[in-house]
Amino acid sequence: MKTIDYIPTSKIERATKLVQTGAKVGVNYIKYYGEKMVNPTMTRDKLNEDNAEDIYDGLKSLKGSALKVAQMLSMDKSFLPQAYVEKFSLSQFSVPPLSAPLVLKTFKANFGKTPYEIFDEFNANSVNAASIGQVHLAMKNGKKLAVKIQYPGVANSISSDLALVKPIAIRMFNLQGKDSDKYFKEVEDKLIEETNYLLELKQSKEVVEACKKIENLVFPDYYPKYSSEKIITMDWMTGIHLSEFTKKNTNQEEANTVGQALWDFYMYQIHILRKVHADPHPGNFLVNPKNQLVALDFGCMKQIPNDFYIPYFELINPDVIDNKKLFGDKLFELEILREDDSKEEIEYFTQMFYDLLSLFTKPFQSETFDFSDEVFFENIAQLGERFSKDTNLRKMNGNRGSKHFIYMNRTFFGLYNLMFDLKSKIVVNEYLKYKP
Repeated sequence: MKTIDYIPTSKIERATKLVQTGAKVGVNYIKYYGEKMVNPTMTRDKLNEDNAEDIYDGLKSLKGSALKVAQMLSMDKSFLPQAYVEKFSLSQFSVPPLSAPLVLKTFKANFGKTPYEIFDEFNANSVNAASIGQVHLAMKNGKKLAVKIQYPGVANSISSDLALVKPIAIRMFNLQGKDSDKYFKEVEDKLIEETNYLLELKQSKEVVEACKKIENLVFPDYYPKYSSEKIITMDWMTGIHLSEFTKKNTNQEEANTVGQALWDFYMYQIHILRKVHADPHPGNFLVNPKNQLVALDFGCMKQIPNDFYIPYFELINPDVIDNKKLFGDKLFELEILREDDSKEEIEYFTQMFYDLLSLFTKPFQSETFDFSDEVFFENIAQLGERFSKDTNLRKMNGNRGSKHFIYMNRTFFGLYNLMFDLKSKIVVNEYLKYKP
């Protein structure tokens, strides 16, 4: 793969790149409508493919938060056209890496030394490149290490990148009024946290200590001595990405073992730690030769406050969902319904979230759940399509829900998609056996 010698870091350079990308998308639409006049039966598939290609090409050269947004979108398989999911999924673990001179420069800036002075061996060519950083292989005292290096300028460009993305998001999700700022602030704060590798080091060590007792789940050890705010060093873990495992695996028992470890890991974090690894995409998990799940990258951790956790998980209970008064109260507590809503908006969003929650909470309604159930996922896809085509939804204020929904929903979307790819059958409350 071709390497990158330079990443645009100034606001003007990054804005120019995004404007150029927007212009390409505009041309794609003109071309599509021109061809549709000649062929009225033509679908939007080609348009989606062209747009996804151009948007991804623009974002991957910028790296950082712009590419991270694509990664977040790629996890939402039910609500995005397939062309976008496929193209944006590349941002999870396959983007052009930094060139060797830029890598050496980053080391010099952080440690005052080159990596060759720190490690016994160091490969200047990246083995894995993603949205915020890339990974290199190193050796120290006979131990194989993974060294993650952050791209230059990523942390400083987050606010300006999001300011450029904000108008598009406001139109896409029909956000109205100043109240929408809380959502952008939540994303900005989390992205800033992800660029602080010293914080990631601390969070990683805490998660490993709390969750290492979970069966068939393993973690790397981390090395503060060889880490800084922009570089983090950990054990090199052998295994294949979860997405590769799901493509080749034909053993149901192995799928169940890996899936149970993944499910227990998330349920334990959410319900016991009240802090969760809110970045569940395939690039953050490996399956090792012993068919154990390897969990990596704890830069994005979401704290779950009690005043959100309690009403959010009360909605798992069918007695709450099916009780009109209780259900309405919970929707107000979670800011899904608002005091300034019209009667029409209250009726519409109450029904919308009743339909959503009745479906999404199904895995919690029995002792076991089979994530190979295609009907369950087809129903989710159909629900997504129904809302995307609903013209009434576009007329209403899209500011819905507490800011905590952004990363909690991202966590559950990502987890459900990984479990579906694994086709695992799991015991829902198995995680309770690890409770202190």
